[in-house]
Amino acid sequence: MAVILLILLMTTLLLGRFGLDDFIHALTFPGRITGAVLISVALTTLLGAAAVLDHWFWRSFPYSGVVALIGAFAAFLTNALLLVEIAKDGDSPIYPALFGALAAGSAWAVFAVWRTSIVIPAPKRVAAALIISSVIAIANFGYQKLYQPYQRQTRPLLKLSMGQPVLSQDRKAFAIPVDITLENHGDVGFYVLGTEFHAMAERVPLSPTDRLRQQWRSDAEQWTNPQEVNPLSRREIHQPGQLVEAQPWMPYGGWIESSDVFTTRVVVQLPIDTPYDQVAVYASASLARKDRLDLEPPLQFKAYSWKENSKVPAWVKDDQEKSGLDTIVYQARVHENNAIDEHTRDPRYVSVYWQFGAHGSNVASSVARNGEDHHPTGQELRDLRSRYGLADVITGPIKRTLWDIKSKR
Repeated sequence: MAVILLILLMTTLLLGRFGLDDFIHALTFPGRITGAVLISVALTTLLGAAAVLDHWFWRSFPYSGVVALIGAFAAFLTNALLLVEIAKDGDSPIYPALFGALAAGSAWAVFAVWRTSIVIPAPKRVAAALIISSVIAIANFGYQKLYQPYQRQTRPLLKLSMGQPVLSQDRKAFAIPVDITLENHGDVGFYVLGTEFHAMAERVPLSPTDRLRQQWRSDAEQWTNPQEVNPLSRREIHQPGQLVEAQPWMPYGGWIESSDVFTTRVVVQLPIDTPYDQVAVYASASLARKDRLDLEPPLQFKAYSWKENSKVPAWVKDDQEKSGLDTIVYQARVHENNAIDEHTRDPRYVSVYWQFGAHGSNVASSVARNGEDHHPTGQELRDLRSRYGLADVITGPIKRTLWDIKSKR
């Protein structure tokens, strides 16, 4: 009796703690439903513990054995499901061992209570109630842990548009206004972890004669670089673009709610006698779904890659050596979207990498334990995006010729 009582009370404390946290703080409605279910199970196990005392000592309630059996079965089912979840996603070895012991102990408690020759009134109804409650618990677990992470992804729409160029008063320079619009047509909000805008100036001289097929092939070989996807042209000779401007266009750690629209304008300036023939503009944003993680503001500066003894990951240093990309790193603490993962997983941090170089800029983000920053690829990247709702939106290039502007000098 003492062992059964200890198992039920321990289960009550743990499920009550997780359930209350989820019911109050979970980021999704299913998460709060899970919290309510855990609280209900905690109350059931607490009632089962009281029934155990009555069944062993006083027998003042004729069906206390049945209530004790139901409480032990509820403890076993819930502890087993939580053990599966924690073993799959948890980091701490303590919780799997604890829930493993509670699952085994509650299974033994079911058997021990059953052996006391309890009298079950309307056994078919009791069996039906246990089966229905088990199906509901398993269905909720499956929805929360299996279906929801793989439901249809949504992401905002990013748009670029260039306005009419404006000459300076001395007619020695011109400015091109560029409007950036971020539209969220989905039903969830997004944290905006990082944004970047960059403009590339390109030389596109014309060949005096038709270009040969071999030259087209050489152009096509450059398509392995997404920044250099130029058309195959009979006369145009596209040369690598040069960065003329790059900047963030939205505060770090901000957000855009469902059905919101964010618009801003940046200005690209060049001298009127610029040797370039075209300008191409690009924009991107690194996002995270607000129903998959809780960002603890603010995003704080962490390191510059070009400083000595800078605390940046090894892959950032490799990028700087191989492709000449400098990197600014920002970081913030993130919290899981449910109490179980929050308590059983090590603290995670989101790192935002703002990179720039002579041939463009980009922004990327990753979530990892402190000191384990690395460049995720393949299945790890897909798992990371699924768990935390990370998404990148990119638009561009939007190009325009500069010949009409240069003719006004």
